Amino acid sequence: METHLPEALLATGEGRAIERALRTCVHCGFCNAACPTYQLLGDEADGPRGRIYLIKTALERGEATAEARAHLDRCLHCLACQAACPSGVPYGELLALALPRIERMAPAPPARRALARLITAALGRRGRARALLAVARALRPLLPPALRCRLPARAPAPAWPPPRHAARAVLPAGCVQEAAAPGIDAAAARLLDALGIGPVRPDGDAGCCGALHEHLGQRAAARALARQNVRAWAPLLTDGTPLLMTASGCAAHVRRYGALLAGDPELAEDAARVAAAVRDPVELLEPHAGRLAPAPGVPRRIACHEPCTQRHALGLAGRLTTLLARAGFETVPVPEPHLCCGSAGAWSLLHPRLAARLRARKLERLSAGAPELIATANIGCLLHLQAAAPVPVRHWLEVVAPR
Repeated sequence: METHLPEALLATGEGRAIERALRTCVHCGFCNAACPTYQLLGDEADGPRGRIYLIKTALERGEATAEARAHLDRCLHCLACQAACPSGVPYGELLALALPRIERMAPAPPARRALARLITAALGRRGRARALLAVARALRPLLPPALRCRLPARAPAPAWPPPRHAARAVLPAGCVQEAAAPGIDAAAARLLDALGIGPVRPDGDAGCCGALHEHLGQRAAARALARQNVRAWAPLLTDGTPLLMTASGCAAHVRRYGALLAGDPELAEDAARVAAAVRDPVELLEPHAGRLAPAPGVPRRIACHEPCTQRHALGLAGRLTTLLARAGFETVPVPEPHLCCGSAGAWSLLHPRLAARLRARKLERLSAGAPELIATANIGCLLHLQAAAPVPVRHWLEVVAPR
């Protein structure tokens, strides 16, 4: 793609990276075939190729329209396009570098900004998320059906095994998952313990990884959370100790901490070390697949929903399905496994109608093989799918057990 970016932008490292990304695009359109919003809406501007052109035009002209901003806001950031691109356009990096500039040119409407602030204020802190869920459960009969069906059932936090192993894995608490489904991390802790790895829960102020804030354009808050977490986690990551993130969306974001804090003179080195230590549970448990089995009482016939963050951002496409098959499950084929379910962090709250259409399409694919259970790897996908799924939806760590 030919570009004519302003000299002032090209004088910066970020500007040159944007130019390289834009010039990598050859307009082939393979990305559109993989894009969920393009498949739904059929509008060139709602596909990756069109969005790249909108970014190029805005940066060259130094201005962006509200219409262009709306098309960019509808992007799920699922990165299916990046995985499909034969030219290797770094679409995720392009969005991360270009969107802050475009958002300054065309700020979001006040109502959207207020909703974004409300979402991060309510869900971005573990204590607030717990309190919000408690209030919502108390008011459950009064809630609209669309909200009532998404409300997770109350679940007590199961006990963790006591520390007793020399090998360790740091297992940080998050925000939404820890409040809505504390059993997921407890299941991970029990699995690690049975395999001879001691789970370590960091103390202190560490919590939300900042992914919600980053996706909603609150980048200063996202960096502040990254700094807080790096200070809490880095001292624990000695001698190759992994940082186990049981929500794939969090894992994908924390792997960007090195880039997010590259300009921080105090924390850049520790941030890079934290990012390099991140492991998805699949990566940690694959060598032990022969020692895993379906948990008692769990159906054996399952469909696996591999989240976009796991498939594309972490580059683990197919590996969760393979691991569960090796553990003894009958994993049914899922057509179009790359399709996003429509959760995409806070995207489903900002675009509920599109999210519902994407969920219906995803559930149709997941149900094609008549599974008795859907297993996934991200709390956002779990809650979103669970609201309309014909069978139970569980985090995969809760449905496996040591042999």
